[in-house]
Amino acid sequence: MADDDPPVAERLTLPDDADDEEAAAILAAVGAHVRDSEAAAAAAAEDGGEETWDGKRWAFAGRLESLGGRGARVPRGAPTDAWTASGRTDRF
Repeated sequence: MADDDPPVAERLTLPDDADDEEAAAILAAVGAHVRDSEAAAAAAAEDGGEETWDGKRWAFAGRLESLGGRGARVPRGAPTDAWTASGRTDRF
């Protein structure tokens, strides 16, 4: 969104038949989504934007063990995409 764009709430089109409660629920959901997106963008900018396995390596190993019977800690250099990493578990 450009700096000169109006806020999302002003650009949002609600259904004509939405009552006050439905309109409030829609605005709350969109507002939460916008806040989450902004928080994710700020966090990515804060840590350089590069995703790592830090804090997730052992949880992923537990998931692999529950699915395949063999848990292996993910190397730091492994792809951060869980689907790609799970395809390389034979190399962990």
